[in-house]
Amino acid sequence: MTSDTWGQVRGELLKSIGKNNFSAWIEPITFDALENRTARFFVPTNFIGSWVSQNFGDLILRHLVSAGVGVDRIEFKVDPAAASRADNRNSEPASARADTTAAAAAAPVVEARPARTAALNPAYKFDSFVVGKPNELAHAAARRVAEGEQVSFNPLFLYGGVGLGKTHLMHAIAWELSTRRPDMDILYLSAEQFMYRFVRALREQDTIGFKEMFRSVDVLMVDDVQFIAGKNSTQEEFFHTFNALVEMGKQIVISGDRAPVDMEDLDNRIASRLQCGLVVDLHPTDYELRLGILQQKVDLQRLRTPDLTIAPGVLEFIAHKLSTNVRVLEGAMTRLFAFADLIGSPITMDLTQECLSDILRATDRKVTIDEIMKKTCEHYNIRQSDMIGPSRARNIARPRQMAMYLCKKLTTRSLPEIGRKFGKRDHTTILHGVRRIEELMATDSQIAEDAELLRRMLEA
Repeated sequence: MTSDTWGQVRGELLKSIGKNNFSAWIEPITFDALENRTARFFVPTNFIGSWVSQNFGDLILRHLVSAGVGVDRIEFKVDPAAASRADNRNSEPASARADTTAAAAAAPVVEARPARTAALNPAYKFDSFVVGKPNELAHAAARRVAEGEQVSFNPLFLYGGVGLGKTHLMHAIAWELSTRRPDMDILYLSAEQFMYRFVRALREQDTIGFKEMFRSVDVLMVDDVQFIAGKNSTQEEFFHTFNALVEMGKQIVISGDRAPVDMEDLDNRIASRLQCGLVVDLHPTDYELRLGILQQKVDLQRLRTPDLTIAPGVLEFIAHKLSTNVRVLEGAMTRLFAFADLIGSPITMDLTQECLSDILRATDRKVTIDEIMKKTCEHYNIRQSDMIGPSRARNIARPRQMAMYLCKKLTTRSLPEIGRKFGKRDHTTILHGVRRIEELMATDSQIAEDAELLRRMLEA
């Protein structure tokens, strides 16, 4: 392939992706050589090469083939001259480098194969993550990894329910690392994408290339690892990739919706390896954290609409009512801002209740005794038959009393009705259980935390 051919392909790419994308990503690329049906290009940084390979790789390959080039794959290498200039830039303040390094919002890979990988969300950075008691440990651990130095825990495993900030922290780590350590290869993708790439490598008989790509990175970040649970071949490859990277001292960051030991179909070897690192739970949001998130949304909105007016008590009302997760809060505020802007009105309590009526109705659902028993059993890892059975063992009796307490506080059922659900127990037994939990909550912080956590989960 000649430079003229690459010039022709560049012209086609300009038509395909538009001027802005072309100038940002394609223009910095220079053709190096074509060897063994592999086209090799120079790029200024690993990040630009990674972004282009993941977002425009298929397109570039297609245009090369259309131009008559005998090529099966493409590779990107950092231009030695550009690397030298980058070394000189390391003495500059981080703020001066951020515009170029943070722009490359994707996972660096050594070899650019036509494939698609999750791009990083520019809104998911540390400065936009609201820290509160439910997530402060996860935030601190993520910050430590993002410093780019050796840490005492590997992997870092973040887990929690939907919309609690796992993915936000994962993206924030990648963004921060890309700014602090532009020399690092950081691969971020979902477990689903890991599986698809592995299946593709099997289909194309290119497992060696797959292994080389995944085992050459400095930081591997895999989101939603529960997706590969039960998929034996993918789990096997993930296990070997994990081991190889840990042995080389490479950092791994993984997220999931549950703790590793609670993923029933996850390979025991993988669960064991994950447990060897730091496992951090992102708890459901509390009132103070939700209020902080809402206030941040308002502050950001005021940068765009300085005359935004919100009546006193509106944010407190929303923080109290919408206790599910951050995504619901953010979605509600986005709708509220748009609604107020369209009708040219300040955000009053009446407007809020009208605009969010469907969301508010959904939060007013009634909690049932069956739900309370189910959630309590899951939390304490006991069977529902134990909950209603005769056992008085402490590890059974205490969860049973907790469920009784929650039934009394969260439902309108009478004590005899609750007693019938708990194996036809007398109402005095229920009353004793309720009072015992109330007493323990005043002296035992773990009991108080369990009660609050279960209450939030049930009301979510």
